[in-house]
Amino acid sequence: MTEIDAKTDALVPAWLTLPDIAEMLDIDVVRARQLVKDGQLIAVRRGENRALHVPAAFIDEDKVVKGLSGTLTLLRDDGYSDEEMLEWLFTPDPSLPGTPAQALAENRGTEVKRRAQALAV
Repeated sequence: MTEIDAKTDALVPAWLTLPDIAEMLDIDVVRARQLVKDGQLIAVRRGENRALHVPAAFIDEDKVVKGLSGTLTLLRDDGYSDEEMLEWLFTPDPSLPGTPAQALAENRGTEVKRRAQALAV
């Protein structure tokens, strides 16, 4: 759980707090925090009260977006920080098209993972 700079913060179109995530996933806040600790979600401190926030794009109605956890693991294994992962996931890639986060939400996770693996080369 890190703090991010304004440039990275601006890349993410919408954020959710951990209580929001807990409500959407029908779990308690402790379990939502555990998803962050387990690396299934990225949470950063932002806003006036420095509360933990997760990109809204990581949640698909009542579940974590398919393929996100595996993509985060690949990026972490390549040495990416939380901030670098957010920047990569939310920076437009004309060859996808869109951002890797959008591609995951559109069930194009295989292509996103392939690109994440290629970063290590």
